[in-house]
Amino acid sequence: MEKNKYSFNTFYIFISAPNRIPPTEPLESQKEDDGEDQRGWWFSASDSTYCAQDYTDCVKGYQESLDVIKKAFEDQGPFDGVLGFSQGASMLSLICGLKEQMIENFQFDFAIFVAGFKSRQKPHTDLYNRIITIPSLHVFEMSEHLLQYFKDPKILQHKGGHFIPASGPQKNGYLEFLDNMISKKLEKT
Repeated sequence: MEKNKYSFNTFYIFISAPNRIPPTEPLESQKEDDGEDQRGWWFSASDSTYCAQDYTDCVKGYQESLDVIKKAFEDQGPFDGVLGFSQGASMLSLICGLKEQMIENFQFDFAIFVAGFKSRQKPHTDLYNRIITIPSLHVFEMSEHLLQYFKDPKILQHKGGHFIPASGPQKNGYLEFLDNMISKKLEKT
């Protein structure tokens, strides 16, 4: 096992989306022990559903999510980097847009997107108008569309489904990106 060559303390903060996704089947037909507490960052329809392919004006729950994220940054930040998965990666792209346009002062140095996609909701359109310059790693099977909004994005492709890949080849891709981010941080000090 390789010893960590850096002497940083490593810890992770996990932020859960605040918006509960309503059950798709009646409560009486759900298993008691399913333990599911599904959440989303925003909904693309007023009935509290979300479809990544929808072009809509609805962003129900987005402001509540943004408030939760701002509070996490205020209480626990700044952060070296932020990772988002699926709709969380889409939310992270919006956070990067807010940061790039200096609308919000989120303090982090890099972003990792796993299975990320561009939000198609109209109120988010302006956040993609400027190329995002924060260093970024994009991990995807098929979601290349988000790359065009980032300057010099690093790419880690994988074969598989909708998950965070962590096997040998992918692990090296993460480590290479993170080593580069740590080196940049050390150069600043």
